Amino acid sequence: MLDHGHLTETAVTWLRSRGPEMESALASLVEENSFTINVNGGNRVGSLLRELFEGPDLTCESRKSTSFADHLVFRSEGEGKPIALVGHLDTVYPPGTFEGYRREGGLARGPGVLDMKGGLVVAGYALLALGHVDVLSELPVRFVIVSDEEVGSPEGRLVLRDAAGHATCGLVFEAGRAGDAIVTRRKGTGSMIAVARGRAAHAGNVHHEGVSAIWALARFIDRAQALTSYGRGRTVNVGTVEGGHARNTVPDLARAELDIRFTSIEDGEQLVTELEREAREAASSLPGSSLELSGGISRQPLERSRASESLCAEYAACAKASGLTAVEAPLVGGGSDASTLSAVGVPCIDALGPRGAGFHTHDEHIEIATLIPKAEAVVRFLMGRLDRRRAEGRAD
Repeated sequence: MLDHGHLTETAVTWLRSRGPEMESALASLVEENSFTINVNGGNRVGSLLRELFEGPDLTCESRKSTSFADHLVFRSEGEGKPIALVGHLDTVYPPGTFEGYRREGGLARGPGVLDMKGGLVVAGYALLALGHVDVLSELPVRFVIVSDEEVGSPEGRLVLRDAAGHATCGLVFEAGRAGDAIVTRRKGTGSMIAVARGRAAHAGNVHHEGVSAIWALARFIDRAQALTSYGRGRTVNVGTVEGGHARNTVPDLARAELDIRFTSIEDGEQLVTELEREAREAASSLPGSSLELSGGISRQPLERSRASESLCAEYAACAKASGLTAVEAPLVGGGSDASTLSAVGVPCIDALGPRGAGFHTHDEHIEIATLIPKAEAVVRFLMGRLDRRRAEGRAD
């Protein structure tokens, strides 16, 4: 019988000698711009990931995309329901806006270093460590890396459901938080577009004949923003507004984009219904105008469950054994693919990447010293799952 305690320590020892190598791998990924719609850059990052992690123990399948870089599914040969490791290779920075990798003392800076190329390195090196001790053939793993997460995973969600929708659990390697906080709850997200129509007229000669689409839209905006309830954890944000042609023309068209956030799928559906009602009432309050809403919920919330609570405790024990703090995070406002996978019944925890701050800003950075312990925690977790599988096999 294999001594998994010895194998775990052997894997951890191997990992602890890979610090410079992990940083070099991270630098190579960050140096390639992989803005979501930069298809060539994203595919170059995908090629680097395959060079880093593909091998006899971990094969890789590319899922072709119609609009983005190819999505990647790494898999081991272990039989049974897999464990899902989840990440994305795209970033929010268009070419030329924030480029390059640089080190400042103990910090690494650059686009995607935290969100989430650092997390890809953590997950990938944990799997390399398991390959080093030759146990991946016993453990079914799906390491799924999508290329469109920053725009809501319109294709990636299908890749995730196909490759990992039957997984026993999901570990998601988004940006690590202060205190190594583990995310178990995320708000759901949605986007909507409001289009108001009125009737054009000369603002001086026949103002009374016009119907202002901007005025109708303004009435709706006031009603929509009032649906925000911080106590309920839901928000409505009208982020862009445009309309009209000239100051002396009554505008016949206006448009606004809305962002919505909510804590439960029921509240999200109710919020969409309330916005539709407010649109109707805003238009009816200004005769001659109309207002149409499109869009809706784009990503369901990550809701805490007994299964995810147990998963959090299981991972936290491994993180603490690796020198991390591993507290549970409060509710997070932003969505991720933890929500995508959780929506099909897979218990998930998130924010398992290296500790850092400043994601989606030019101050994005990680604490380099956390790369190894974060990967070590994953090694301990996966080896624990392997022990469980072997115990269940003996029980059978």
